[in-house]
Amino acid sequence: MNKINLKLLKRFLVLAKPYWFSKEKKKARWLIVGLLVLLVADTEFNVLFNEQSGEITSALAARDAPRLWHSIRVYFGLLLVAVPIYSYYYFVRDKLSLNWRGWLTSEFLNRYFENRAFYRLLTKPEIDNPDQRIAEDINSFTDRSLSLLLLFLGGILQLLAFGHVLWSISSYLVFFLILYASIGTLIAFGVFGEKMVALYFNQRRREADFRFGLVRIRENAEAIALYRGERQEQRQVQGLFAKLYANFDKLINWSLRLNFFQYAQSLLTTVLPSVIIAPRVLSGELEVGRIVQAAGAFSAILGALTLLLDNLDSLSRFAAGVGRIDTFAHSLELPKARKDPARGKIVTKESEQLSFNEVTMQTPNYERTLVKALTVAVPPGEGLMIVGSSGLGKSSVLRVMAGLWDAGTGTLERPKPEDMLFLPQHAYMVLGSLRVQLNYPNLDKNLTDAELGEVLELVNLPGLIERCGGFDADFDFEKILSVGERQRLAFARAILKSPRYVLLDEATSALDRENESALYRKLIATSTTVVSVSHHPALVKYHSQVLELKSDGAWELYSAKKFRFKEDLV
Repeated sequence: MNKINLKLLKRFLVLAKPYWFSKEKKKARWLIVGLLVLLVADTEFNVLFNEQSGEITSALAARDAPRLWHSIRVYFGLLLVAVPIYSYYYFVRDKLSLNWRGWLTSEFLNRYFENRAFYRLLTKPEIDNPDQRIAEDINSFTDRSLSLLLLFLGGILQLLAFGHVLWSISSYLVFFLILYASIGTLIAFGVFGEKMVALYFNQRRREADFRFGLVRIRENAEAIALYRGERQEQRQVQGLFAKLYANFDKLINWSLRLNFFQYAQSLLTTVLPSVIIAPRVLSGELEVGRIVQAAGAFSAILGALTLLLDNLDSLSRFAAGVGRIDTFAHSLELPKARKDPARGKIVTKESEQLSFNEVTMQTPNYERTLVKALTVAVPPGEGLMIVGSSGLGKSSVLRVMAGLWDAGTGTLERPKPEDMLFLPQHAYMVLGSLRVQLNYPNLDKNLTDAELGEVLELVNLPGLIERCGGFDADFDFEKILSVGERQRLAFARAILKSPRYVLLDEATSALDRENESALYRKLIATSTTVVSVSHHPALVKYHSQVLELKSDGAWELYSAKKFRFKEDLV
């Protein structure tokens, strides 16, 4: 268990430290100082309230009216000052937690999108639900970090403040309390600690998997309905929920055992101070109010000494969250240089044209070689068409060109990333308006509505402006556009951007031949060089070369004028 605690502390410090030394450090440090001042003040007022509660009880027992009303006035005077302190304590804590969350979320989002880490994570199935880790686990981390830190600092202050009070009443009670709390904490962590952490870690994963399964059904509702696959989908989602349910059931059972132990121990604290000092009260050595003071001090000190025990549930949740964020943070780092010669990396160089020099391509996990020693150049204005039977790696060649894959050997020369545009078969529709759709991605041009309307005419989407209610109304384009319309909209983006090279991966698969040919003609008219993966023989004429991929990594390059499609390629 000690190893687990040290590992958790190390992970926590790695995640927490950067914020307190960031550009926001001054603001963060002033807020934490303010919190500590408020915490000290809150603890001191708790001691004063406990003292006055004892005074009121003693005054009642002695039937001393002046003493009673004096204590009540003091109590209400303390109340006027304590309430703002208590309120601002939570206000400052929540503000600091929100600022910390904002900074940490921004840092993780930067790393998530930097060097296409979000894409690399697709090859790491152990990193489940990155969306949950950013949205929920970071929020939980910052909130619980502050809550637990202040809880333990408050416990230390309570121990010091109330320890003096309790010692003045009964030193024996202090020694008994320390022994009682120590034994309870050791038993709780030895029996429940490691098991609860593991169960909470699994529960967060099961909850995320179940939610993702439901989101996936919503996003693919039409396809599921057309396949009539609702029974299978329901079975799959119920299977995810069954795993969630089973883990939660174990968690509840272990929580029951922990509650038996915790509540039995906590309920004993209400009577133990009275039992221990009752003889001194009955003998007249102590006033009745001292029992109230002793019970309050005993409870406060016991709470401080048993913080780990009382917050075992929260600590388990916190440890699970820290573990998930820590593994996520490590997964966002760029992989270290490969030392295994069998796991090489394709070298990329910047150039005015696209070309391969003895490039052998492998899948990212190096399990399969797709193409061996490919050498081909695609000069500007001389398009390349890639053909071959299904599964030979045609789309993978485009991924290498786009810089998504680099597993293999050889040298790839290519223009700057901003001079290339990839059009996949399933055209991506960004969230936002029609203007945003047409300007995606990062098109830094101030185009007029007339210019945008003109390009929509070119791709045969003249009525889209009216359907969308103009260029600036937000729509879910995945739902309102057909697959063919989305592909035409993607061509509109390419025409507007007019990059050096456009990589088309079955980008016209849902279009009729007339629309397909028209789009290719208009795209080539922008002086863009096209590299296409397609099974359509009619597209050969828009390219200068044809690269045919064959089995076992073999390939052959043809002049487009001399190439003839075989039946197995159509």
